[in-house]
Amino acid sequence: MAFSEETYTRAKEIIARYPAGHERSALLPLLHLVQSEQGFVSPEGVTFCAEQLGITRAQVGAVATFYTMYKRRPTGDWLVSVCTNTMCGVLGGNRTFEALSAELGVGHDETTTDGTITLEHAECLAACDYAPVVTVNYEFFDNMQAEQATELVRQLKDGQRPAPTRGSRLCTLKEMSIQLAGFDEDRDGAVAEGPAAAPTLRGNQLAEQHGITVPGFDPNTPIPTQADREAAKAAAEAKAAEEKKTPPAPAPSAAPVVTSPAEEKGLSANKPASDAKPAGDVTPGREDPS
Repeated sequence: MAFSEETYTRAKEIIARYPAGHERSALLPLLHLVQSEQGFVSPEGVTFCAEQLGITRAQVGAVATFYTMYKRRPTGDWLVSVCTNTMCGVLGGNRTFEALSAELGVGHDETTTDGTITLEHAECLAACDYAPVVTVNYEFFDNMQAEQATELVRQLKDGQRPAPTRGSRLCTLKEMSIQLAGFDEDRDGAVAEGPAAAPTLRGNQLAEQHGITVPGFDPNTPIPTQADREAAKAAAEAKAAEEKKTPPAPAPSAAPVVTSPAEEKGLSANKPASDAKPAGDVTPGREDPS
């Protein structure tokens, strides 16, 4: 499958975001870009990314198979993920998955015959305080028991876009992928809306009640940009180069050693005068014989 001219243009825009010598860092958004056109990362998509970055297909494939958000076979417009990890599982997640599997007629990582809905069980969706949790294209539907989840997928089959419990409005897998590639999605309601739910805010509320704050936190602390970091690095390199050019200062020369007649006779010129033997005998109680 040939990719569109728009995809080639966007690929160049993505790569240009990264400094020279670090173009390979653009691989993750490039994979989202090809998924936004095809609905999954196909072998052609792997080749496209490899050619754009000048790396091997094996290197691209290693990344694409590591992250579960990159789908390696055709996926429906609606990716329905059911958390079956410990917390969600014991609170009803396993029953929810079984109900959805029966309703859709598919198992894990399978797509309905009309190609619209793909079902998967997820190891964890990082929302234990809302268990059991279901996501549709990674938008959260909280506290979804089997009956509620079944009604949710029925709405999706009917062409509706039910509102998630929190976050932005639903978008298709392709629409989501173009956002993850770093491009604005001008669909109405594409941005997040609504406040965070009570379990999310509970920690903040407890901290406020007990007067717990982060010591020394300054919200106005500037965050350095990439340009700031590059400027600081260039200044440090320039300083090091300047110091390398400057010859070291000569070491001070030692003072010449002067040997006095007394030292030649075996006496130290630095010996205190009180230690030197005076002329004549000055033993107390005796007269000077001279």
